[in-house]
Amino acid sequence: MTVVTVGEGGPGQGFVGECGGDPVLVVGVDGSPASWDAFLWAADQARRAHGRMIVVFAMPLVDRELAMAFNVPLDYGEVEVARSEMAAKLAAEVARRADELGVEASFVAEYGDAAQALARVAGSTHAGTIAVGRSERTFHRLAGSLDRGLVLSPQSPVVVVVP
Repeated sequence: MTVVTVGEGGPGQGFVGECGGDPVLVVGVDGSPASWDAFLWAADQARRAHGRMIVVFAMPLVDRELAMAFNVPLDYGEVEVARSEMAAKLAAEVARRADELGVEASFVAEYGDAAQALARVAGSTHAGTIAVGRSERTFHRLAGSLDRGLVLSPQSPVVVVVP
């Protein structure tokens, strides 16, 4: 696994932020292998610094116009149930993995753009680092992705974990 650090700071240089005296890392998780690699990296950093992680799952907003453009029926109730189920599964897996690794982790499900949700949580908790996994999709490497969005306007140093 390769770790690419973007932004200011480094180990011992404000790499892990503090909120209430505890070092804090924000990590984005969506259930993909790359996001779990970022989780593992952040857990290792939190354990070394005697800190904690805030794990963020960003749930995209439903785009009614896009659904209408493709003539796709949209059932907000079903979408909300699916999002809630996914968030519950991820929260349980985060708790299991954090317990297994011996680190403190809290789970936050946010609505909206993933880069904005991570930056918002990092800003509100004064996190020293945001960790994300590199997108595995070829299109994202060409057109942009979460990691690129965070790097362009970082609230905290951004670590992109490359499997």
